[in-house]
Amino acid sequence: MDELTVLRYGNTNTVFLRGGLLIDTDMAGTLQAFYRAIKSRGIRVSDIRYLLATHYHPDHMGLAGELTEMGVRLLLVDVQREYVHFSDRIFARDKRLNYRPVDESRAEIITCSGSRRFLAGLGISGEIVPTPSHSPDSVSVILDSGCCIVGDLEPSEYLDAYEDNPALQRDWELINSFSPKRIIYAHANEKCPDL
Repeated sequence: MDELTVLRYGNTNTVFLRGGLLIDTDMAGTLQAFYRAIKSRGIRVSDIRYLLATHYHPDHMGLAGELTEMGVRLLLVDVQREYVHFSDRIFARDKRLNYRPVDESRAEIITCSGSRRFLAGLGISGEIVPTPSHSPDSVSVILDSGCCIVGDLEPSEYLDAYEDNPALQRDWELINSFSPKRIIYAHANEKCPDL
């Protein structure tokens, strides 16, 4: 199995890292599509040890409650704690989605500074960094291989379109400090920056 597998079964790229970390899910109501996607790539739910949402908007954490009920452990970065239930009211409007709220009391809570050690315990070389320009709870996963999973971070080529966005500038300065070779966005096409 490759270092990572990108799954797209809805509108959001989901990334599975060898070692058992799933990054993001799609909306609530997409569980059957998720099952088909992982099966087609030879991944079982039992292979997924932890789920990390890059942030708690509906299209990134919609299956978190269901997956944790199946035994997947929620990995929660401390900067995300107060945002875990951001999407609850949104999903509550449509009972057909079968949304299950996250039980953060059972989550493994880590800090960005402690993320490298945590990921190493899964056999993953990398770290989790805060990238709050999209939302205060946004994080990105930076692998030592040069692959960066950045969620909804605005692509760097859009920087000039913003007259004054120092937060986005800082996020890209941080990402670029890792000399990225591959950038995986949640919705935009993947990029391989010029080396």
